[in-house]
Amino acid sequence: MQTNIEQIHPDSDHDKISPGRLKAIFGGSVGNLVEWYDWYAYSAFAIYFSSAFFPEGNDTVRLLNTAGIFALGFLMRPLGGYLFGRIADRIGRKQSMTLSVLLMSLGSLLIALTPTYTTIGILAPVLLLTARLLQGLSVGGEYGVSATYLSEMATKNRRGFYSSFQYVTLIGGQLLALALQLLLQKVLLSEQQLMEWGWRIPFVFGAILSVVALYLRKNLEETRAFENQRKKDTEKKGTIKELLKHPKAVITVVGLTLGGTLAFYTYTTYMQKFLVNTVKMTREESTLLSFLSLFLFACLQPLFGALSDKIGRKPLLIGFGILGTLCTVPLLTALSQTSNQWTAFLLLMASLIIVSGYTSINAVVKAELFPAEVRALGVGLPYALTVAIFGGTAEYIALWLKDWGHESYYYWYITGCIFCSLLVYVFMKDTKTNSKLNEDQ
Repeated sequence: MQTNIEQIHPDSDHDKISPGRLKAIFGGSVGNLVEWYDWYAYSAFAIYFSSAFFPEGNDTVRLLNTAGIFALGFLMRPLGGYLFGRIADRIGRKQSMTLSVLLMSLGSLLIALTPTYTTIGILAPVLLLTARLLQGLSVGGEYGVSATYLSEMATKNRRGFYSSFQYVTLIGGQLLALALQLLLQKVLLSEQQLMEWGWRIPFVFGAILSVVALYLRKNLEETRAFENQRKKDTEKKGTIKELLKHPKAVITVVGLTLGGTLAFYTYTTYMQKFLVNTVKMTREESTLLSFLSLFLFACLQPLFGALSDKIGRKPLLIGFGILGTLCTVPLLTALSQTSNQWTAFLLLMASLIIVSGYTSINAVVKAELFPAEVRALGVGLPYALTVAIFGGTAEYIALWLKDWGHESYYYWYITGCIFCSLLVYVFMKDTKTNSKLNEDQ
């Protein structure tokens, strides 16, 4: 093992991009893509399967019920952040990532096999909730551990660039879900077939993909940062007590995540429903527009990540905070009122460019705040708590306010949260020059 670690992390040149390092980053990223595909397939196909799990009624109410289960899945993410973060800090990053993808595959398979409401009644939404809770537990651990792994594997002067691939593959998971949806919509199935049984296909596909991710992760190398502290006091590694010795870092993770996660879930996960339910596009138009915008969004991540390696993390975060505070209400208002697809696309892309200032570097910023012995737990747990409260409830609150007749209140809610994060960005140190990752070298 030590020989392999040295091949990935040569002492003579920490900035050298070796084949072993690239293999590790690729393996971690692809596994991340599969994991997030499973998570996003639920949201992408909710417009088709909501009627299968809930009794007949108002379409918005059905989506509201489905979004409610989506939000409840997020409540498991803090537990996942704690459990998998603790495993990663005590046993290894690789083992933790392997276990998380196994759990995700179980959740996907359960959704694929659950009978409809008309067949088993109330058990249908109960089983859907159970599956979503399993997925929430899995993805709650995935973020912190994969962010830690990619940041530790990246070279010192290119951490922003290489760690940005976490969001490339995170977005890639959603793109894969949308690509499959487009294929089913336009080539393979009718809308009636999708509504009746076709929505099960992506969950079966996700369970199969998890086997690929499992293979890739079982063959990953462990990070040097973990190997260097493997023999240290195991009673301290990955514990809440040890994490609380870094209160400023924990609070910083919560603050910098608050506005970013809400904006991200609004413009990605919720946007497909927004385009159908508010802009009045067809399901097919909404899927295509979401796919194109998300593809470009994914391409932006390495560019912003590389920029942070040149100018620092803080300028990008402050840019997101200022533009997000000033532009969210005008952009969403204009989007809600447009009837032109290209106008909607440009407005959505403008929003995603702004959000890239956060998404491209948030993983590495969090990893740079903590020492190796509590890094995975420190990145994962406070992030998961914040996402559960704000990201997980985003579309539920949006749909609830729409059903109440005050959809624009949601735009101001996003603005307020981004402004709170902006205050954190302004007063925090730039982690590029104050990185705990440097202590692992």
